Formats: sequence, structure tokens, C-alpha cells
Amino acid sequence: MLFRQIFHEASSTYTYILADSTWRDAMVIDAVADNCDQILQILHAEDLQLTHILETHLHADHISAASQLREKTGAKVVLSELAQADCADMSVVDGDFLVLGDDVIRVLSTPGHTPESLSFRWNDRVFTGDALLIGGCGRTDFQGGDAGTLYDSITSKLFTLPEETLVYPGHDYRGRWVSCVGEEIRNNPRLAGKSREEFMAIMAALDLPDPKMIDTAVPANRLCGSLD
Repeated sequence: MLFRQIFHEASSTYTYILADSTWRDAMVIDAVADNCDQILQILHAEDLQLTHILETHLHADHISAASQLREKTGAKVVLSELAQADCADMSVVDGDFLVLGDDVIRVLSTPGHTPESLSFRWNDRVFTGDALLIGGCGRTDFQGGDAGTLYDSITSKLFTLPEETLVYPGHDYRGRWVSCVGEEIRNNPRLAGKSREEFMAIMAALDLPDPKMIDTAVPANRLCGSLD
């Protein structure tokens, strides 16, 4: 298999390229518009055919490259059915899977940060979007977020994966790039040893400012990153 992790500094967003080394098929998760050319360069350098563009949710802090990549490669844009985004070529739900060469990508519904939030499991790793971060989790105070729902998603879906499963988050703000399920179960300060009620109290007290791009990014991402 082939794997690349790309970092978008302005939004601290991680984009992931997954590929089957035999068939040269590739998928990209949470592609950022500013990094579209870099993604295309990697695909060309590795002789890969992009088949699917996966979005973990409708992002509020950056504009998606989905529309651009679809136009240039013909790949299908994949979003949760709950996103209700007409721009998507495929709408998926919990338990669905996507074929990547000889592998499959498993779809996990992990709402709470937003109602439509998804995670994607590939072999020994899971791509958690903004649901589970390294030493943290996504906020729940806008876009229909719900702290109790997020707690349930993390504890009943992500924390039930094998502890050695690698966790690749949608963001990190401290230069970290990977964790594992066991590490987060034992040491994530928002979740380790916390009851649902304690977690909800922690989330209610965060008092964070809105993302700077929310008024632009969310409408654009409902159109797969199109600014038209």
C-alpha cells in the first residue's frame, strides 16, 4: 500500500492519500483547496488514479478541494448521507465500504462534532476527522454539534477498535501526526476516565471563538468546495 499525509498550515488540517500499490488506485481524505496542486503532483509522481474523494464532514475552517479534484481526475466525491449535499457523487452510511484495489475502506458514522461526521478505517489505521484528535476531540458548539453524541461515537465506535489501531486525526495543533486507540483511551485528557456527564461539562466550558472561515467555508463545502 502507499500512504501520504499532507499538512495545511493555515488550518492545521491533515489530508491523507491512500493507494493500492498493485492497481494504482487512490483515494484522498479531507483534501484542502490550497493543497490541490500538491495532491495532483503526488498522484502524478506515483502514477496513481484517483477514484474517490472522501470528506469526513462539512468543514468550517478550510475550503475543500473536492470540486477541483473531481474536475481534474473524474473521481467521485463521497459524503455522509446526513450531509444532504447535492454535490456528492456518493452518499454513505455507517457500515458501508469502499473498494480500494485489493483493500476496502470501512465507513464509521461518528457524529457529534457535526451530525454528518464520518471516520474511515483502512487496515491497521482509522482516519477520525474532527471526532477524535490526538489528546483531544472536535468541538461541539456549532453546526449541530452535540457533546453527548460525540462521547457516544468515540467510546462505542472508535474506542472499541483494537488498541493498536493507528489514529490519524483531521487536525493537530502541536506538530503530532499519529496516535493509537490505546493511547487515547488511557491518556486523552477529555476522555480518559471521564463519564459522559463529565465530558459534556468539559465541552460546555471550552468557550472557543468561531473558526475564521466558517461563513465562507461551510456554504462552499456544501457545494464540495465550489465558490460559485
